[in-house]
This record gives sequence, structure tokens and C-alpha cells, in this order.
Amino acid sequence: MNKFRTHKCNELRKEKVGDEVILSGWINKKRDHGNLLFVDLRDNYGITQCIIDKENSNFKMLEKTQLETVIKIVGKVVKRSRESVNNDIETGEIEVVIKNFQVLGECKELPLPVFSDQEYAEEIRLKYRFLDLRRKKIHENILLRSKVISFIRNEMNRLGFLEFQTPILTSSSPEGARDFLVPSRLNPGKFYALPQAPQQFKQLVMVSGFDKYFQIAPCFRDEDARADRSPGEFYQLDLEMSFVEQEDVFNVVEKLFINTFKKFSNKKLLFNQFPRISFKESMIKYGTDKPDLRNPLIIYDITEIFFREDVSFEIFKKLVKSGSKVRCIVTKNTKDKPRSFFDNIDKWAKEQGASGLAYFSIEKEKEISAKGPVGKFFSKDSLNEIIIKTGAKVGDSIFLACGKLEEVEKLTALARDKIGKDLGLIDENVFAFCWIVDYPMYEIDNQTNKIKFSHNPFSMPQGDINKIDFEKPLEILAYQYDIVCNGIELSSGAIRNHIPDLMYKLFDIVGYSKSEVDQKFSGMINALRYGAPPHGGIAPGIDRIIMLLANEKNIREVTMFPMNQNAQDLMMNAPSSVSENQLKELNLSLKSKK
Repeated sequence: MNKFRTHKCNELRKEKVGDEVILSGWINKKRDHGNLLFVDLRDNYGITQCIIDKENSNFKMLEKTQLETVIKIVGKVVKRSRESVNNDIETGEIEVVIKNFQVLGECKELPLPVFSDQEYAEEIRLKYRFLDLRRKKIHENILLRSKVISFIRNEMNRLGFLEFQTPILTSSSPEGARDFLVPSRLNPGKFYALPQAPQQFKQLVMVSGFDKYFQIAPCFRDEDARADRSPGEFYQLDLEMSFVEQEDVFNVVEKLFINTFKKFSNKKLLFNQFPRISFKESMIKYGTDKPDLRNPLIIYDITEIFFREDVSFEIFKKLVKSGSKVRCIVTKNTKDKPRSFFDNIDKWAKEQGASGLAYFSIEKEKEISAKGPVGKFFSKDSLNEIIIKTGAKVGDSIFLACGKLEEVEKLTALARDKIGKDLGLIDENVFAFCWIVDYPMYEIDNQTNKIKFSHNPFSMPQGDINKIDFEKPLEILAYQYDIVCNGIELSSGAIRNHIPDLMYKLFDIVGYSKSEVDQKFSGMINALRYGAPPHGGIAPGIDRIIMLLANEKNIREVTMFPMNQNAQDLMMNAPSSVSENQLKELNLSLKSKK
């Protein structure tokens, strides 16, 4: 018999009444009733209420024992009275009368409460993460993470995928985010890079003749933190398939996501077949390529209206003549909303750095008219054209934004979310997945004004590869796709370019010579010359999947040992200084900052 426990803290039931048992765990909570001391004993599995009488010689010692001390108790299972049954815990029909106890691990004064899930300063939570992880909510999040990963592994095996591990120390790659670099002791002056993703390796797995690959892969990117992105490292379900087209990847991923989200959440799936939305359509209708489809509001482009002579909204008309766009959002049956509703949204827009959101409501007495601050600038005929373009009806309101394309897209995307929440249009009990497809192969870099890859440089362009017009790179679409849920991007993927000559041409457009491609991507470009199959894949983010399933807004709530926003591990004091000897071994010296 195990000397520390005969049962876990979630196992005892009324059938065990009368049995002598041994339990071990943490003191979660104590309640002193004078003659009786109640102790909630907690382990990884649950809680058992234990009681000790004042007559017991161990009473005073247990009374003084600090919460979160690890103890072992020996006692007898008794049935609770009907009025004291606790249906909130699995062991709520019994309690254990303590005969004796032993301290297994003492606990100092706690820097934060464990038995409560109340908000606490993040700095304290991360410094004492081992205590934070004992708290019920986050403990359950991490257990959920483990279960989801195990389920995904089993599903991938069931779908015919084989799990392989790819290298962690590799070469630096020029695309994507900043690399984490690791100096080489045996190769002075040279550096490994931690992989931003196993992109090249998983393609090499396909070239090696394996048909379906996956791994739960750690990825490393020297990026700033966000609510949905950890600084430093994250995990993704990396998968790749040979002899596939885009739809084949979609079919596998949809099955996986539907099964996973139905297994681990009671929320409904809005779509059992995920909608396919082109990048261009998404940017117009939602202002973003990460649309929250729970929100029924749609954005419309009504730029052309402002070329009409019977529209006298001169501020917008001047901007439109100089190349600006006008986008609008229609809200249903909001004509009678109080003025404060509209003014608050206009004020919010100004807080985002915009000049505001113009608005009017559509009315009809004898004929169509517009009520609101800018309503007087629109004629009956121009209003009818807006109604035709947007599907608006009498009683609806229209919010308008004008500016450069990127600015107006950003503002209307945020406004769509803001208005949807303010009007209570977003169903929090739903998961709304979609695919964003047909990404442009290239885009203009706003800082350098040069052409760059928009997504993944190793993607296959769409259409007949023998008829691609390389003189018009911004018109080239790629077989690139994102999967989005509730406004959160879960993954990017692509059908890969497996043709070396085509890769050289595509990289040449962004300024890479043939020799530079050979140098930067030597392993992959060389492998593609030896019979590469058509292949494609995707890499959904594990952390973001768990975030959605746990209904958390911040990725740190589903990560076991996260860093803070400055990419520091407060618990382990990383990053840290290293000794002169370590630097000497690596042939490195530190340059002092002026």
C-alpha cells in the first residue's frame, strides 16, 4: 500500500463510510468552529473535507498550520448530515474524521491567495507561478490543455498522420519575425536559430516520401507580446500532406476542429462546413482578414455615392477626390436609439485616433429622408442609392468613415466590433469558424514602398504557372489560407511551391538573386530538385485553441509558465547575465551600451 494515500481527494463516496483512509494534499481552506476544525484537503484531482475534534491531540498543531502546507492525514470516512451535503464537489456526501496528520511540506506566508480566483497583480502571479497554477481556474485550464493536446494527437493518428520531430537548432531564415539566435561553440562566429516554425523541415519530410506528417511543435519568435500571442515561444499543431489540393487540407482541418470543439465545449458551432471568404471580400465586408462571424454587421463601400452632385457632404467629397474611400456600417432598427448611443460611438472613434464616425438614420414620412448630424447632406435619390447598395431599410442607422484605405479598413473593423457589442449582437455561446482564402502573393511594404511577400514565401501561386504575369506581381493570388474563429486567427497555411525554377522567379520579384535563394534556403531548394511531390499544410496555434475552449481573453491564462510582456520569466529570472567564461567559450564579448 502507498504510504502517502489510499485514495485521491476526489475518490471517496458514501460507499466507503466506515473505512480508514490515508489522504495527502494541500490545505486549501480551514474553518475553525471552536470545538471543530474543518480542513479542505486538495490534490490535483479534487477536494475532500476533513474534520478534527478539539479533543484530538493534533488539533492545536493543525489549527496553526499554514494554508497550502502539504499534509498527510489518516482518518475514518463518515457520512455527512443531509443539510451539510456539498453538491459542488465530488466527495460532498462524506467527510473524513482525522485521527492523526503529518506535515510533508511546510509553506511560508503566501504572497497571493490560492483558494480564491480573484484578480491579482500579474507580476506577483508570474513570479509565483507555481502557486498561481494551484488556483482552481488556471489549474483546470492547464488540465484542459493537456486533454486537448492528447485528443488532437489521437485524432491525427486516426486520420492517418505520422508524428515526427524536427530540429530545434537550425539556420536563420530571412522571412517572418525576428529569430532567436544561439551562438555555436564549435563553429566560432556562427549562430543557430531557434525555429520560427518547422516550415522548411516539414516540406522536406514530404520530399522524403512520407505522406502525412504532424507534430505539436514549439516555435520561437522574438516578437512583442499581445493578448493572443506569447512573447518568445508558442506551440502549434504542425501538419503537412503530399499530393493534395487546398480542399484536401480544409477537409482534414475541419474534421479535426469540429471534433475537438464539440468534445471540449458546450458552445454551438455556427457552421458545420466553414465558409470560404476571399481576402478581398473579407477586407471590404469586415475591414479585416480576421472577421468575427458571430457579428451580423457588414461593412459596405459607398465611395461612388460621393461623386454625385446631389450629395453635399463636402468634407468627404474632397477626401474622395484625393483617393480616400468611404465605408459604412448599417445597424438595424436603431433610429429611435437615444442620441447618447450615437455620440458615444463617435466619441469612441475619436479615441481611436480618427476624426470620428459620421452617422444618420433613415426615415420616411412622405418620402425617404435622413435624420442626424450629416443627414441634411444627402438627397432622396442618393439615400435610395445607399439603400440599394447596403440593403438598409427605414428605421436603420448608418455610420460612415472616410480616409485612406488602410485607415478606413482598420477603423470600420474596430467599429463593427464595438457597435456589435454595444447592441448585444454577438452570441458568446457560439464558435464561428471560417476560411480566408485567395491571399495576394505580394503586397507593398508601407515603410520601404517596395514589394514584399504578403504571407508565406513558399506558397504556390494560383492559375497556370506558365501564364503568370510576373510584370504585375500585385495581381498574383496564392493558394494561401487562414482559419479564423470568433475574430481570432488560429492558423495560416498554404499549398507549397515545389518547383525550383518558379521559386527563383517569385523570390526575384522581392529582390532575391538566385544565389541568395540558394544560400538562404539551401536545404529546401536543393531537395526540391530531386523529385518533390505537390504538397500543402497548415499549423493551427495550440495556445489560441485552448484560449477559445477555456473562454479566456489572454493567452497567459492557458500557458503553464509564460513570460511577461517584456519577454521576461520573473520566476526563473530569465533572460539573465552569463559569466565571462561562458562568453569566452562561445568566442563572444559584450559591447557596453553608451
